Amino acid sequence: MWEKVGYGRTQRAGVEGLLPPLHLGSEASSERTVVPFRGTFDHTLDAKNRLTIPARYRAALSDGVVLAMPIDMRPCVGVWRPAEYESFSRRALDEISPLSPRRSELERFFYGNSQEADLDAAGRIMIPGFLGDHAQLKKEVVVVGVGDRMELWSRGGWDEHRPTLLSGVAEITASVAHA
Repeated sequence: MWEKVGYGRTQRAGVEGLLPPLHLGSEASSERTVVPFRGTFDHTLDAKNRLTIPARYRAALSDGVVLAMPIDMRPCVGVWRPAEYESFSRRALDEISPLSPRRSELERFFYGNSQEADLDAAGRIMIPGFLGDHAQLKKEVVVVGVGDRMELWSRGGWDEHRPTLLSGVAEITASVAHA
């Protein structure tokens, strides 16, 4: 049975009309599906130190981002969804007693070396100076998908790190194979 819902549109009457339609590939769930960040993209910073987010990830980051220095201190900037960054930092902090000076240091690191940002209408984010300096970001930037986050690397920094990354992965997989 169909009913008129306005502007000449009709919809099926009953429960179906009360629920939002599912999109192809989506599941009926109260939780939003989190798309993993994958791939490597060459981008450039504009004159105002803004980076255009790859189009395929703009919807996933529409609620804003947290830009953060990575815990391993590599010369890059992490781009997280706010909820994932909060979960990551909470998990790390929850392992340490609230009375521990080590916890205070980690809190300073996580919250002092991160900043929230929103995408502008053109899908760009402003890179804060202190994070851009840490990563030595200039005009040419490589955006690397890392699952729950993206990382921003200078072209030279990524080119230098990539062989280390590949040999490290080979070493890790060799040791896992023998375990």
